[in-house]
Amino acid sequence: MFIVIMAGGSGTRFWPASRERLPKQFLKITGNRTMLEETLNRAGQVSADPSATYIVVNRLHRELTEDLTRGTGYQVLAEPVGRNTAACIGLAAMHIGRVDPDEPILVLPSDHFIGQPGEFAAVLRAAGEAARSRAIVTIGATPTRPETGYGYVELGEEAGAAGGRRCFQVKRFVEKPDIETAGRYLSSGGFLWNCGIFGFTARTMLDEIRACKPELFAGLERIGGAIGTPGYEAVLAEVYPTLESISIDYAVIEKTRIPLLVFPGDFGWSDVGSWQALYELDAGSYDEARNQISGDVAAIHSIGNLVRSTGGRLVTLLGVEGLVVIDTADALLVARLDRSQDVKQIQELLRRKKRDDLC
Repeated sequence: MFIVIMAGGSGTRFWPASRERLPKQFLKITGNRTMLEETLNRAGQVSADPSATYIVVNRLHRELTEDLTRGTGYQVLAEPVGRNTAACIGLAAMHIGRVDPDEPILVLPSDHFIGQPGEFAAVLRAAGEAARSRAIVTIGATPTRPETGYGYVELGEEAGAAGGRRCFQVKRFVEKPDIETAGRYLSSGGFLWNCGIFGFTARTMLDEIRACKPELFAGLERIGGAIGTPGYEAVLAEVYPTLESISIDYAVIEKTRIPLLVFPGDFGWSDVGSWQALYELDAGSYDEARNQISGDVAAIHSIGNLVRSTGGRLVTLLGVEGLVVIDTADALLVARLDRSQDVKQIQELLRRKKRDDLC
């Protein structure tokens, strides 16, 4: 089984800890290892051969990734520019298709949290088995609350089983709902959180890109023809930036006519999409006032704050509630915790002010 880890994101919602040159997946946000290392560890529970794991990164992070994985055997593919998930997955499928076009590929984001990795690996193995047929498979997490920050997958008819796990036809994918709609999804029992994880073979995916997005496929085919030749990097640099920037969801998943299957799972999943999500994820680290504190911090009469100090100075809080305070060597963030999804707007403002050095 092949694993593709998409690690090209910029992690804008974790500014100022996350920067263009050190995005979220390279940070130790959820434990003592970087999020990418945690993902690689989970991948190793599914595919024992490191050379069958491909990490797709932005060229800015190629050296960082190679340093992180030196001597492991993992394959690193560098995108000249980010062109969204359809191009990323297509590039990986071109490389893997030259090795074995009919073995399953599982595509994982590099920056998610999994609370129960053993259960997660079991669901992944089942999805990989189902992907051996001409199908595209996804994984959905069982909802635990009416979450408005995630997309959802609606379950259709039961479609059999693989690896001892039941799977279902995908009735539809739905965008992030409002709170009332999310409550209905939760109570119905017929919806899962969309984890952004897919399974297929290289042949299946490339055939579907060809059918659904022929211009995208044509560019990928040019790149594929240069794989293994001295001219590969030059062709990649010329062609890849011209590819359409579109998600695999819009490019293929919503258009394909082949079977779409979903495996439900209950494995403690979170996409850790904001500082607030991190605060809610790690309840075990709260102090008696529900503050989550890291570094040199003192809090007095302050409740429910997330505070991280890595800037080499003391951070103090007095009489405040529900804040995120992130202090680094060159930037300080103070925001309402429930507005942390909007932190990316700060980077947009900094770029307009020509402060790219802080982005």
